[in-house]
Amino acid sequence: MKFLRVNMTDETVLWQDVAPQYKTLGGRALTSIFINDEVLATTDPLGPDNKLIFAPGFFSGTSLINTSRLSVGSKSPLTGGIKESNVGGTVAFSLATLGICAIIIEGQADADSCFVLNIQDDTSANLIRADDLKGMRTYDLTRRLQHDFGTDTSITCIGPAGDSKLLSASIQSTDFDGRPCRAAGRGGLGAVMGAKGLKAIIVNRKGRIPAEIVDLDRFKKASKQYAKDVKTDEFSGEILPQLGTAVLVEPINAAGAFPTRNATLGQFEGVEKISGEAIAKIIEERGGQTRHKGCSQCIIDCSNEFVTSKGEYVTSSLEYETIWSMGGMIGNDDIDAIARLDFLCDDIGLDTINTGTAIAVAFDAGYGEFGDGEKAIRLVEEVATGTEMGTLIGNGPDAVGRHFSHSRVPTVKGQSIAAYDPRAIQGMSVTYSTTPMGADHTAGWVVDQNLEAFGGTVDPHGSEGQVEISRNTQIHMAAIDTVGLCDFAQTGLAAEGGFDNLMNMMSAKLGQEFSAQQWTELGTRVIKTELEFNRNAGLTRQDDRLPPMFYNEQLPPYNVVVKISDEELDSTFSDL
Repeated sequence: MKFLRVNMTDETVLWQDVAPQYKTLGGRALTSIFINDEVLATTDPLGPDNKLIFAPGFFSGTSLINTSRLSVGSKSPLTGGIKESNVGGTVAFSLATLGICAIIIEGQADADSCFVLNIQDDTSANLIRADDLKGMRTYDLTRRLQHDFGTDTSITCIGPAGDSKLLSASIQSTDFDGRPCRAAGRGGLGAVMGAKGLKAIIVNRKGRIPAEIVDLDRFKKASKQYAKDVKTDEFSGEILPQLGTAVLVEPINAAGAFPTRNATLGQFEGVEKISGEAIAKIIEERGGQTRHKGCSQCIIDCSNEFVTSKGEYVTSSLEYETIWSMGGMIGNDDIDAIARLDFLCDDIGLDTINTGTAIAVAFDAGYGEFGDGEKAIRLVEEVATGTEMGTLIGNGPDAVGRHFSHSRVPTVKGQSIAAYDPRAIQGMSVTYSTTPMGADHTAGWVVDQNLEAFGGTVDPHGSEGQVEISRNTQIHMAAIDTVGLCDFAQTGLAAEGGFDNLMNMMSAKLGQEFSAQQWTELGTRVIKTELEFNRNAGLTRQDDRLPPMFYNEQLPPYNVVVKISDEELDSTFSDL
């Protein structure tokens, strides 16, 4: 395995052997530890001294299913701290099969310069000047690059939001169909890529370098069983292929945890129009695909392909978080408007969560009315054209809140909460507050342990046990993001002997026994590293707080507020 180090200042590309301290790492562990080692925490995130790391998971490129997750790491211009943003598609597998452990982007091109990085094989990569691509939207961009460099490529790129260095800018990656509809959305890392002067990375998909596995037979046996367990699980084997992540809309709404109209309500009266079942019915009637493969090695196929009433492609995949942020959060029950907004965010290169919440804050402040999907579409279009309001929306909820002097802004460390209100699911208040990543749901999704509909056993409206649940889940997820396993494929861990099976694969790949304790130590090391970076960057415990609205405003219909105290929050990682 090799590092590919790209210096944008002097336009050099260097292949390097992986240093010993990084050889057993991948994904989030590699990006966070590397950033902490090589980036001064107080550096300007949009300056030349910041670095942007692309790292496939530790299991990416192996025979294990659903391991094509790519970690993108940097100092975030949105949160001011360390960031790992995670994306699927085909790029992680493509990099791993070329023997690339990580791409390291450093330095900064001249302000007017724009480059693409073309990786042809495991020994050949070069920067290509491409000033004419600056400002291009991602769908036109990927079609242009596929024409010039071939369709058998994986492309990771930014749109106009990244070129303009907006704080909600995403990094988009292509799926199996070559569409840039997979997003490393959170943290504004598209702005970092834009500041570097890098428009796109093109990766040859024909790599054949085998993954480094010491005990191949043991790994294959364990990975085969894991695939069987994922396939036979009802959720990952039947429900997700039928309804996708939109299956979450109705149960979260029923729990009163679906943030609606800028999180002033916990239930959305238009939920039946945007539920997983409703979307699946519309897609089927129009001739789209309710089951669609978006990522390499995926056997779940939770993606979908939403089309117009005339059968024309709109977006893939229409997922739960976007259905919420462009739906209930802005009071919009028009599924066609939601799908259009999803496409626009992918095309312009924007985090749908931060962008939808920014629109919700604007509507709440009187700049538009809740439910006006067409107004939301116009606002997102303005991000690309660079109007004053478009720039505010593209910089996220905090920027909008400051502009309108509006106090109801549901963010932590500048990043919007996701589609689970922390008042109705108290454990999410701990995760949103204490994760080093900002208000990030995937860092510690504790919904399943809170809600009875998912098998939860704790009181979702109470504080008891929530700190421990969030802490343990955050540590576990740091390890999951390190190996590159899709969150939805964790159903394989729930099977009898499932976690032992995962440890078998770790042991087989490393060539030495790997235990459950070492798994916890791995996740703990990652979070400890991230917390250290954030402290050095100047973040304090006061940054680990939800805004006052969640403590002072009762959330209908259950009229609850966050009950986790500051002392409890501070205890989450007090020993790290």
